[in-house]
Amino acid sequence: MSTNQLAALARTLEPRLTLRRFLALDAAVTGANALAYLALSGPLGRLLGAGSGLLLGLGAFLAGYAAAVGLLAARRRPPALAVRAVVEANLAWSALSVAALALWLSPTTAGAVWTVLQALVVTAFALLQYAALKGRQGTSA
Repeated sequence: MSTNQLAALARTLEPRLTLRRFLALDAAVTGANALAYLALSGPLGRLLGAGSGLLLGLGAFLAGYAAAVGLLAARRRPPALAVRAVVEANLAWSALSVAALALWLSPTTAGAVWTVLQALVVTAFALLQYAALKGRQGTSA
């Protein structure tokens, strides 16, 4: 993805701000997902074909992860090592989601679609964050 495409998506020409915006968006989406799992674990569990205990555990984990990514996004210059850790964690989450779907989950159709869609969104965050990090390093901003 080109620097111009990233800038257009982030609505800024400043590479450091582009990275921070993609991290903040990741934190917001992850946090919303966490709150939904925590507040609606019963109904969502029935809809997705997942146990409410699993959703509560995932919700708690995602809330902590969202807070950590949000704190990273709030830094004026997020450290490259921490951003790489977020990228790798996002890729690991996506891979684990697909593996869980194939190996041990038995979701409803809605749950299977949700699992694939969220894995794709998380992968997209990882790719955008990685490209923005590379763009920031290329400009020494």
